[in-house]
Amino acid sequence: MRFTVNRDVFSEAVSFAVKLLPQRPTQPLLSGALIEAENGELTVSTFDYEVSSRTAIKADISEAGRALVSGKLLSEIAQRLPHADVEVTLVESRVEVRCGSASFSLPAMPVEEYPQIPNITAVSGAVPADAFSEAIAQVSLAASRDDVTPVITGVQLEINSNSLTLTATDRYRVATRSIDWENQAEQESLSALVPAKIVTEVGKTFGNDGIVNIAIIKDEERELIAFTGGNKTVTSLLIKGNYPPVGRLFPTDVDNYAVISTSELVEAVGRVSLVLEREAALRFTFTDGNVTLEAAGTESAKAVESVDVHLMGEGMTVSLKPQYLLDALRSTHSEFARIAFTRTDNPAKPGPVLITSQRSKEDADDTSYRYLLQPNLLLR
Repeated sequence: MRFTVNRDVFSEAVSFAVKLLPQRPTQPLLSGALIEAENGELTVSTFDYEVSSRTAIKADISEAGRALVSGKLLSEIAQRLPHADVEVTLVESRVEVRCGSASFSLPAMPVEEYPQIPNITAVSGAVPADAFSEAIAQVSLAASRDDVTPVITGVQLEINSNSLTLTATDRYRVATRSIDWENQAEQESLSALVPAKIVTEVGKTFGNDGIVNIAIIKDEERELIAFTGGNKTVTSLLIKGNYPPVGRLFPTDVDNYAVISTSELVEAVGRVSLVLEREAALRFTFTDGNVTLEAAGTESAKAVESVDVHLMGEGMTVSLKPQYLLDALRSTHSEFARIAFTRTDNPAKPGPVLITSQRSKEDADDTSYRYLLQPNLLLR
């Protein structure tokens, strides 16, 4: 194997391929990046039996072939090479990398023992890359980081004929966003529970690719999902188990709500929460015309601030953890946020708080993105 390739293109390809490699691979072989050179195309891939990444770039190939080398090391080298074309050669059991005056010799791992990377040819449908990336950023932050309950460490994708809905929860909050879906399969409905880490990386990687093609494969051999944008593909095994029916937690109609400037509330929460101990909550008192934020911290430290609001319905007092509220406000991606108050059977007990986006104080809210703070998060 021998090829010459543009330094920046090569560095980007290797960086993408190794990004999802496990920190502690179960086998040394699975820390490798597979390089395949053939017919003017260079393919860089990684695979650990659960997740794979694959990208193809143009290269000047003098001799076809393939080699397996340490992915992390190759990525670090590629990022630090001088700005000149890169020449890579397989010489017996070593991979030689030359660029300008720099040269490296890396041991090659036995490529014949490397597992076969999933080959995806089917496509279930497609989504606009920018909307998909935004939706992932809005939703994935609500996924649980506690491995004790694996099903809620993922993002649930639910597909019908023309829309894709992403949902995540950590028991204390639920975030959901719907975007347009171009169906290219016979199934009218599909679902996939994907590890949040994978979805998050896909959102960062494919945001500028125009269209992202998605394939959901469930058969006797495997259950996996594939994301393809441009010349890049990521596959992941699906999380097994039944996702909790969190959709039914969202109220169908709420007429008691406050509309507030998103940036003003974000800034106020940041200031007032300075005196709070970790995990403590802020007290929000909504009245006609304003909301008062109150915090009592250690050593008698206290903070109070008021922000103008447009209130519909009755006033309300709730206590919310500031970081969870900030996550919601920043994810609305709008000038105004609507904070809606739901009721429970107990009049003295506030129900979940529903946060949606709004372009102005008078407009209806945009329900394509919804963020629900559950009752057990509210400190009363």
